[in-house]
Amino acid sequence: MPNLPTIVTPFDSALDELCQELAAAAAETDLENRWPARQLELCGSYGVYRWFVKTSDGGLEWSDGDIARGYLRLAEACLTTSFIITQRTGALQRFAGMASEAIKAAYLPDLLSGGMFATIGISHLTTSRRHLKAPALSAKLTPDAVLLSGYSPWVTGAAYAQLVVLGAVTEDGQQVLVAVPTDLAGVRAAEPSKLIALSGSYTGALECHEVSIPREYLLAGPAENVMAQRTGGNTGGLQTSALAIGLSRAAVRYLQQEAKARPELIDAAASLVNELDALEVDLLARAEGQQDCTLEELRARANSVVLRTTQSALAAAKGAGFVAGHPVGRWCREALFFLVWSCPQPVVNAALCELAGLSE
Repeated sequence: MPNLPTIVTPFDSALDELCQELAAAAAETDLENRWPARQLELCGSYGVYRWFVKTSDGGLEWSDGDIARGYLRLAEACLTTSFIITQRTGALQRFAGMASEAIKAAYLPDLLSGGMFATIGISHLTTSRRHLKAPALSAKLTPDAVLLSGYSPWVTGAAYAQLVVLGAVTEDGQQVLVAVPTDLAGVRAAEPSKLIALSGSYTGALECHEVSIPREYLLAGPAENVMAQRTGGNTGGLQTSALAIGLSRAAVRYLQQEAKARPELIDAAASLVNELDALEVDLLARAEGQQDCTLEELRARANSVVLRTTQSALAAAKGAGFVAGHPVGRWCREALFFLVWSCPQPVVNAALCELAGLSE
């Protein structure tokens, strides 16, 4: 791949170029459930993976506000690629912020360039599988190693990863985070789940059959709540809302385009644009520490608008939008993702009330 300019700020023209490339490949990625290898390689060549890491570690150290702006643009172009990047970034930030200098030296340059793919499996520590009596993934600590047994149920791109940051639970109920090289004996990526949308993310279980990881790969813990140990440069839960807003923006732009020739669409398009603009302002204000609205409030509003904008685009497209390959059909399916992925119960409750026609 030829040398490409590094995207230094979210306002760079190079980001426009990248997003055009991502958008052009989005339909094929969805139709063929294809892992977006070329898109992810492009992101590495444009320096996207450096946005999230400190300059002292070779990154660009973007502010939370600029990271949110970057995600808004990426998600408008291709949600599958953007979602994979969030999982890659979750691993990258924790690895860069918690690993020893020796371990970072072995992996970080390739992770930042895109030459190596990392991902994360922590949902079973927060929402998924917490209702089970036995932990999905257990850890036993010895002086020299961390022994993992079980599985992490939702790991994006597990089959393509060279490194996975996994959360596990010790015998006394404490939690740990471990960087796990996937070439270790006993590590196996299961067949990925067949999803309604985003199947190109190859999200599924990662199994660990009595895997022994050198103790120096232990990133955090044991602790009661290891996820509370934050690292720098983290958007702190805003990223999923940013993805929803980005997808909404794609749907609204389609509606605006259709409204140029169909005056009956003008009022609906204008109303949705105004709502989306206000939500984006609040999201960026929160990212920059200038807004008091909670993460859950933002997520509930983002979930609502992504469902309504995508379905409005489908209504405008009529039967053509219901044919496989049309972007609005894909957007409608992708919008459902936000009802289930890392969705706190208050956000679920808000969605149910809205769908049931109940006042808050």
